[in-house]
Amino acid sequence: MSSSAATAVAPAKTTRHVLEALVGLLLGMFVSMLASTVVSSSLPVIVHDLSGSQSSYTWVVTATLLTTAISTPVWGKLADLYNRKFLFQLAIVVFVVATAVAGFSQTPEMLIACRAVQGLGAGGLAALSQVLMADIISPRERGRYMGLFGAVMAVATVGGPLLGGVITDAWGWRWNFFVALPFAVAALIIVQRTLRLPTRPKQKTSIDYLGIVLLAAAVSLLLIWVTMAGSEFDWWSAATVWMVGGAILATVLFIVVELRSKEPLVPLTMFRNRTFTLAVVASISTGIAMFGAAVYLSQYMQLARGATPTQAGLMTIPMIGGLLLSSIVVGALITRWGRWKPFLIVGSLLLIAGSSLLSTIHYDTNFVVVSVYMFLLGAGVGMTMQNLVLVVQNTSKPTEIGVASSGVTFFRSLGGTIGTALMGAVVAAMVPDLLSQRASDVTAALATLGDQAQTWAATLQSGSLPEVSAMPDALRVIFEDVYAGGISHAFLIAVPFAILSLIAILFLPNKPLTRMTTSERVAASEADLATVSVPEAMETLTATGSVRIPTDEKR
Repeated sequence: MSSSAATAVAPAKTTRHVLEALVGLLLGMFVSMLASTVVSSSLPVIVHDLSGSQSSYTWVVTATLLTTAISTPVWGKLADLYNRKFLFQLAIVVFVVATAVAGFSQTPEMLIACRAVQGLGAGGLAALSQVLMADIISPRERGRYMGLFGAVMAVATVGGPLLGGVITDAWGWRWNFFVALPFAVAALIIVQRTLRLPTRPKQKTSIDYLGIVLLAAAVSLLLIWVTMAGSEFDWWSAATVWMVGGAILATVLFIVVELRSKEPLVPLTMFRNRTFTLAVVASISTGIAMFGAAVYLSQYMQLARGATPTQAGLMTIPMIGGLLLSSIVVGALITRWGRWKPFLIVGSLLLIAGSSLLSTIHYDTNFVVVSVYMFLLGAGVGMTMQNLVLVVQNTSKPTEIGVASSGVTFFRSLGGTIGTALMGAVVAAMVPDLLSQRASDVTAALATLGDQAQTWAATLQSGSLPEVSAMPDALRVIFEDVYAGGISHAFLIAVPFAILSLIAILFLPNKPLTRMTTSERVAASEADLATVSVPEAMETLTATGSVRIPTDEKR
């Protein structure tokens, strides 16, 4: 293939073309994040209204994370095989339809089911946005545009809970699930009109369906065990044996299938790449910090500080501010200097500090102090989350950019899923214990309520998640203290993983960032192949005659 042909495959993109293409991606990501974050501040109210328990609260969150984690590598593999633009649009449709149906939920189980389908679309948006970015922006230049993703993330993450809180307080929580619909329609139209990708050759493909089933079984069994052990059954019990044993068996079978599959869901050969393996380890900690903190800080604000949904959204701004500031500034510095490793090291140190400090908070901790802790954690997430994907894309083969990007995203989602479930298990186990220790205080508080005592006693015995902000002061102080104790201990789960993340980042190979997009790398590799193969082929041809070279011409 000539160089001109290579250029036709991967035309150079100006800043204007890149920004036009990014509009659709950014809006798609905004839809995904808005639909998720708009309900975060109202989840305690939603679970309370649907008569759900603390376990229901955990499953409303982890159902989405579970299906996101499982579907991410599937979407990534499909991105290497099929039209990436169509897949991105399909993910938007799946996500938003499931979100809209969730607004009609009548039971916690229906809400959990809708959130699970929602996660299928979220997995596609998370994986495909990274793959499409690699198609149009080189790793070295990507930091310049990461600020836009950081800004969208911050607007959705800050504005979502605030908007959700206002909607819940004004019109009811069900409207939170409908607010993303107009943005979704706009995203589909803009993606169709602005996103232009190089034509990719059609090829025969096969989907690793057995691998998908085995991966789903392994992750689901592990998550169900983590969520239910200690409450529904003992940690050491027959249920534990068959769940953990089943997860291990499914994992082993998954590895065997992947090694023998023509088109493996997760090519295990990628783990020979030191950068990919270490980035996967580091991503697990980032997922725990990002998802766990977002879920349980909102619960802390409402159950341990008596905040309303709107107030809870406002109170988590410091964490999002840290994420926004660090992602924009660090992205610009990486583009300017081409150095990424020092920022990842600092980010992992901030993850350790933020997680450790948040494990010390109480219901009456000065909010300025809590804000500083949240800012540190958010800054750590902002420095590590996107840049780990960037580092992996920089060293992956162009033909495996989809599975490589989705692989890191998958393990980040998986880490967040398991971490959130573990944190939920800690809260679910500690709150009853702490309440039993304060039983005499609860009885004394109920005795001061007069005619309301019987009503509140029945509410507390129902087992549903309490609405702490509506409690009388005598009861509220007790429950705020109890939930603060349970939630703060849950943050200890993230600390050892954050330390492991730092170790993995320290050993990451410090390779410079390339200035070529994925499309340009494919074109360049084809051009290199032509340059090498043509002279070699010419040497094999049989001469058909001699050509006289004149010697008397002036040269």
